[in-house]
Amino acid sequence: MAHLALSPDGSRVLFEVASQDLRKSTRATHVWMADLRSGAVRQLTFAGHSDTLPRWSADGKSFTFVSNREEGSQVWRMDMGGGEAKALTSFGPGIADPLVVGKTLFFQSTVFPEAMADEARNKAMADKLEKGPVQAHLADSLLYRHWTSYRDFQYTHLFSAPADGGPVTAITSGPRDFPGYDQSYDVAPDGRELCVATPNGAEPARSTNTDLFLIRLDGDRTPVCITGANPAADGAPRYSPDGRWIAYKFQQVPGFESDRFRLGVYDRTAKAFRNLTEALDNPVESFQWSADGKALWFTIQEKGRYPLYRVELSSGKPVRMLEGQSIREFVVAPDQGSVVFVRNRVGEASEVWSCRFPGKELRKLTAFNDAVAAEVDLRPAEELWVKGADGTPVQVFIVKPHGFDPAKKYPLILNVHGGPQMMWSDTFRGDWQVYPGAGYVVAFPNPHGSTGYGQAFTNAISRDWDGKVMTDIAKVTDALAALPYVDASRMGAMGWSWGGYAMMWLEGHTTRFKALAAMMGVYDLPAMHGSTEELWFPEWDLGGTPTSHKAAYDRMNPSGSAQAFKTPCLVITGEKDYRVPYTQSLEFFTDLQLAKVPSRLLVFKNDGHWPDRLKSMPVYYNAHLEWFAKYLGGAPAPWSTEALVRNQVFGD
Repeated sequence: MAHLALSPDGSRVLFEVASQDLRKSTRATHVWMADLRSGAVRQLTFAGHSDTLPRWSADGKSFTFVSNREEGSQVWRMDMGGGEAKALTSFGPGIADPLVVGKTLFFQSTVFPEAMADEARNKAMADKLEKGPVQAHLADSLLYRHWTSYRDFQYTHLFSAPADGGPVTAITSGPRDFPGYDQSYDVAPDGRELCVATPNGAEPARSTNTDLFLIRLDGDRTPVCITGANPAADGAPRYSPDGRWIAYKFQQVPGFESDRFRLGVYDRTAKAFRNLTEALDNPVESFQWSADGKALWFTIQEKGRYPLYRVELSSGKPVRMLEGQSIREFVVAPDQGSVVFVRNRVGEASEVWSCRFPGKELRKLTAFNDAVAAEVDLRPAEELWVKGADGTPVQVFIVKPHGFDPAKKYPLILNVHGGPQMMWSDTFRGDWQVYPGAGYVVAFPNPHGSTGYGQAFTNAISRDWDGKVMTDIAKVTDALAALPYVDASRMGAMGWSWGGYAMMWLEGHTTRFKALAAMMGVYDLPAMHGSTEELWFPEWDLGGTPTSHKAAYDRMNPSGSAQAFKTPCLVITGEKDYRVPYTQSLEFFTDLQLAKVPSRLLVFKNDGHWPDRLKSMPVYYNAHLEWFAKYLGGAPAPWSTEALVRNQVFGD
């Protein structure tokens, strides 16, 4: 469930529900609605494709959504009174992040700057690029590829069109993204101005500096930067209902992508900025204006959860509204007397809930996953605090096996998160139940470098990948081995991204684990610097370049300990991973093989840093279960990983 949208009168909420057929490798997302007064829930779209991003009309009589049912991703409208959905756009390059303001539809699309709103020319250029005899990539500067795709001469731009359908007009232009990757835009309530976030550094591959630009829609459309005084990131702009303020998130440390995000506001009248959350030493996540424009509601990362706050502009003092929850997405009622949110926990799949203030009365609005919860022994997370490096407490989430018997001892899998600046949270994930379902205790620690425990704790891992965090992992492992229900002779570990680095490091520095699994890991630090796309990450976290900080790169480099490799290790990567190029995993696997260490390599051909949840993740989980069953003695995997890779299981 995702993308909540509350009706103008606060009585109904729209949201997405996704379903999938594993054997057929099909997935569909539909729009549903819950009536907050009656409690009735009903499905609104049935196309069998992807219907996403529902948004109400100003009068609450209809809603728009993005669907791929015809001609790529386009905007559709459905009347609440009944009838079929109507396509509002047919823009060839596709549409993303649409906003309707007054009688105008705004959206972003990735196009060739030479073509912009010319659909025929965009198509002709795309066809030549994709189908022509020459198949190559060309670059004259860095950041020529990002995550899973090459730029290939195309840029994201903003467009407008009549809300009821009509010709498309380009708002921005040129060889520059508006908005930038993973950035957003918003339109003023009067429709005369928009605010967009985009990178603004001289070297985008080495800078985290994104800025907010204002573009007048009723005159000169030249973008005007309003946050140029801040050399760090500014983004996620949102206009207040009266249009006076622009709320946004910002960082203060240039080059550090994990500096905590603050919540700020820009006064369009006074042309002045205010920081609203400096008193909170954890990063702001999502936020929303109150209907009267006098307050902002927001969530932060905090000790594995996402509590909800409210701050009035008049006082500037954040007030904690709801805690003990993992609230990633929410909408606030017009009277601010209640909030609707998507809630899940480790042992509780996602559902839509509401909370009424001031009594904080919780009400469950949907029950899509009740049948699964009744069938499967979904286990909640328990918390353990362990003294880590320097005696600092480290939080560990533990999930016990399904059908847990306290009189038995079970094998354990320690899962180290990536980032490294992120946190494991009390939220529902496949990992948290798949392995317990096979008879394992799983543990998810938040060591030094994790977010949600104050910025100093997050900062502690930078330039110290082999230090405090590795001490934390060792001490957490000691504490887990001492638990009465853990078989200390059957412990394994796994990690993704930076967690994959941790596994590659542990491979050469300890033999206490019987099996390891390293996914999308960083193995050779100098090679990583030369092949990743966002150079600001290694240059901040490792202290500089391999040339300027050779000693640090050498000290923290897992490949330097290949002669000590002994632990059986599963290696997984994606061929289109441009963040941590898959060659890092190939190098690691080669050294494992040369050292005669039992090892297996799984490369997903069409995936990047995040394997496809439908087509690849079942193979990913199965490969782990097969590997750990071999070395730790858990339940057998449901299928043969080789048969899955050879497409002999699904698809018939």
